[in-house]
Amino acid sequence: MKRFILFTLFSILLFSSFACSQKANIDDQVLTIGATIVPHAAILEVIREDLLAKGYTLQIVEFTDYVLPNTSLQSEELDANFFQHQPYLDFFNENNDTDLVSVAAIHFEPLGLYHGTVLSLTNIPTKTKVAIPNDQTNRARALLLLETLGLITLQENIGLQATLTHIVENPLELDIIELEAAGIPARLADVGFGVINGNYAISANVVSRLLAQESASSLAATTYANILVVKRGNEQKAAILALIEVLQSEKVRQFILQTYPGAVYPVF
Repeated sequence: MKRFILFTLFSILLFSSFACSQKANIDDQVLTIGATIVPHAAILEVIREDLLAKGYTLQIVEFTDYVLPNTSLQSEELDANFFQHQPYLDFFNENNDTDLVSVAAIHFEPLGLYHGTVLSLTNIPTKTKVAIPNDQTNRARALLLLETLGLITLQENIGLQATLTHIVENPLELDIIELEAAGIPARLADVGFGVINGNYAISANVVSRLLAQESASSLAATTYANILVVKRGNEQKAAILALIEVLQSEKVRQFILQTYPGAVYPVF
């Protein structure tokens, strides 16, 4: 089994490296964009014909990790990428000596509260288990969502620094457990509720279990919008401006709203 896992990981890396083996030239008529599959690559597919009408052929390179899309952009194997939010980009630039910048905010993937063994937010049993992501960013967002729903109270003004230690009131004695974010959908049968990222909910086909979610005007929405990113110096290139125009279109807005209701929101 270990040998199979290692082979699979090697194959993924090899595929990504092969797909980006050619240097991108942002001044030619081919736009090479790196993206994670859901919903980013799907959104990019929507604009293929619109870009072609502006004289650009779209090439999408799909990634399954959050490192290669940025390193490939820095090394100019990509013209742009679409998979991350600004806090992650800032962290990556600081820790990897990259010089990448956001040029447009496209959508927000809200965290949602999805039902497991407890089917509604009324008459919640005491000591109900609630699974939340274990990384700091999504942990804080999950706790803020629970507070918005009146299930807990957090230390005043703690915001996106919130952890379990900042819970000051928990009247239902909820048993809040921290799990790896991508694994929470598979654990819904074991908990009363799970707080899940929109993209993971889509991939796991659990969107129908949604009970509540971060609002489009929440602190998280303004902080964690997913962005189109380029290497610094390319912000005003004609190809990039054309890409921004077709991505921030009514056609894309309607695709997002109709394809991912409740799981993805346009922010333009």
